[in-house]
Amino acid sequence: MKNSLFVTKRNGKKEKINLDKIHKVLNWAAKGLEDISVSQVELCSRIQFYDNITTVNIHETIIKAAADLISQETPDYQYMAARLAIFHLRKKAYGQFEPPMLYNHVKKLVNLGKYDKNLLRDYSFKEYEIMNSFFDHHRDMNFSYAAVKQLEGKYLLQNRITGKIYESAQFLYILISACLFSKYPKNIRMNYIQRFYNAISTFKISLPTPIMSGVRTPTRQFSSCVLIECADNLNSINATTSCIVKYVSQRAGIGINAGQIRALGSSIRNGEAFHTGCIPFYKHFQSAVKSCSQGGVRGGAATVFYPIWHLEIENLLVLKNNRGIEENRVRHLDYAVQINKLMYQRMLLGEDITLFSPSDVPELYEAFFSDQKKFQSIYIQYEKNKAIRKKNIKAIDLFSLIMQERTSTGRIYIQNVDHCNSHSAFNPKLAPIKQSNLCLEITLPTKPLNDIYDENGEIALCTLSALNLGLIKDLKELEELSILSVRALDEILEYQNYPIVSAKNSSLSRRSLGIGVINFAYYLAKNKVRYSDGSAKNLTHKTFEAIQYYLLQASCELAKEKGSCILFHQTNYYLGKLPIDTYKKDIDIICNEPLHLNWDLLRKNIKKYGLRNSTLSALMPSETSSQISNATNGIEPPRGFISIKVSKDGMLRQVVPEYKKLKFQYELLWNIPNNTGYLELVAIMQKFIDQSISANTNYDPKRFTNEKIPMKQLLYDLLIAYKLGIKTLYYQNTRDGAEDNYKFYQHTKNKEDNCPSGSCII
Repeated sequence: MKNSLFVTKRNGKKEKINLDKIHKVLNWAAKGLEDISVSQVELCSRIQFYDNITTVNIHETIIKAAADLISQETPDYQYMAARLAIFHLRKKAYGQFEPPMLYNHVKKLVNLGKYDKNLLRDYSFKEYEIMNSFFDHHRDMNFSYAAVKQLEGKYLLQNRITGKIYESAQFLYILISACLFSKYPKNIRMNYIQRFYNAISTFKISLPTPIMSGVRTPTRQFSSCVLIECADNLNSINATTSCIVKYVSQRAGIGINAGQIRALGSSIRNGEAFHTGCIPFYKHFQSAVKSCSQGGVRGGAATVFYPIWHLEIENLLVLKNNRGIEENRVRHLDYAVQINKLMYQRMLLGEDITLFSPSDVPELYEAFFSDQKKFQSIYIQYEKNKAIRKKNIKAIDLFSLIMQERTSTGRIYIQNVDHCNSHSAFNPKLAPIKQSNLCLEITLPTKPLNDIYDENGEIALCTLSALNLGLIKDLKELEELSILSVRALDEILEYQNYPIVSAKNSSLSRRSLGIGVINFAYYLAKNKVRYSDGSAKNLTHKTFEAIQYYLLQASCELAKEKGSCILFHQTNYYLGKLPIDTYKKDIDIICNEPLHLNWDLLRKNIKKYGLRNSTLSALMPSETSSQISNATNGIEPPRGFISIKVSKDGMLRQVVPEYKKLKFQYELLWNIPNNTGYLELVAIMQKFIDQSISANTNYDPKRFTNEKIPMKQLLYDLLIAYKLGIKTLYYQNTRDGAEDNYKFYQHTKNKEDNCPSGSCII
């Protein structure tokens, strides 16, 4: 390459290209990393240089050259590329590598209207000096390349029209901490800010997209999950639609319970007209969900819930498949079928299931969630009542149709409504669980709205975070992380705004939190146990016992300080019932690990002081936040040692943690022989988790005759999940060979249309 090439600098000036400068930056980015060749990066970069190239393009070229070298054999290129990207990002944000002083930065962005003006009102200059002394910009160098690009694309404050970046990661972390603990007494809040900042900036606690992208800005809505129940009337349907639009526009994922909407042909106004059925209203909901793109952070998405005995179920089950025409398909929503023990029994006994329109059997619909004995009694009575419109279908045929569509689309989910209520944080007589959320891990009470101002309705919100198990060396560490997570998320409930009054009333009365985990696969690999062979059962039991125990202890301590939540009396905790009292006892057959913590003392303290939060735990998918933390996704086994996410910046490659050391310890998804071992671990987790778990089933057709998954196998796994007390099933993943095209790489399908990164993917 000729040395006479000129470059155009960021300020518009031109000068001769200086290869020594580039070499110096590359050496800086490679310092301390293994198996890195600076000359290889230089060689790949120089080929792409041309006369009058801008310094911006040079920087982007060397970043891409380093990123293209990321592989299993040379995973540290993901850190070299990340450091180069951080250097570039800071230049774009500040015009220099060194970030400004915290106070000056905050003052500038408050004046620009980008940061919440309360940041200057709540904290003095001296307090900013204190914060400036303990937060550490060098932690930016711990990100992987994929994490930096996700930060830049989704989390860092920017003008999404011009692409202008306003901040780097450590400002994000310290200001989230400052915002959340701003109302704490001045004599202790710096302590909490420092502790929480350290936990989130070192990836021990992972935060969801609404918090990461929103806290510190004037926008104040940070609940990841919104559950909306719709009644069977136009006022409620319209109110539901309005609520969907408001919350989709503010980064939330939506769960819609549409199970009460009457079936096609039902009477309206005593026969004056007949009902057009569910599908037109589902289309109405779909339009609302897709009306807002959430400012480029992610697209809107929702899951619709309905009971298995709904008269229209055969038409509802096929709404997502590619057959049919637009008039009888609603493909841009996902769907969850609600099932209980009686329905499973009908299948096992070779009997029929009787379908009804919910409008004809209102008592049945309510009992379906709150009282299983009553439901069975009423159901049988209605079956005998010849005056009520109904249809019989063989239970095995209906279940087979459910599993066929679940296999075909991957997006027909399962909610076992009896488990959601029998093993619940809530007393089903007072606050039954009638639905879940977008990603099937939130189980909170809801009530339909008659209009958007209805204070008697209840929209459930849940605020999420996750603990990074991969960074835990001792289970006792979970106590501090639980304290910080509970206190920070509880403060969000007061800090955020509520566009709907029924959501505000519910949120502040129940104060529901959903704290989960990431990096479980790495955690298992580090401990030399596996998903499939039973070796991880006891570790899983001990770990999730500790998580739930410390979360409850933290909430109880907070209740001692600030009082229990207003509707604490509607919980099972109020009755002295803990998750260890209500779990499905079949779990004892598969895992004999005893309890290790002092649950009797905890129960006594909860009875005395109550809990600040109605719920504490939920295990959510976490595709984006896991990537930010350089962790494996939630509780899921990785599909490959390298994950690849397609983005506007190209293919983002990320290597599993400690690949070189642990490559023989990881158990990859498609090497797991069946779903049994995974489902058993999920069931053990569910023993302690007070909400639900985004649990997936996975099938490789090559394992079966003629590469066709037998219906018998699908139904067997469904029944195993029910038998073990699992509340919900999320995706069904079928191996399609796409990831094989990348050899060892994982091809991660872009799931933005379903569970938008960060809504409940935290």
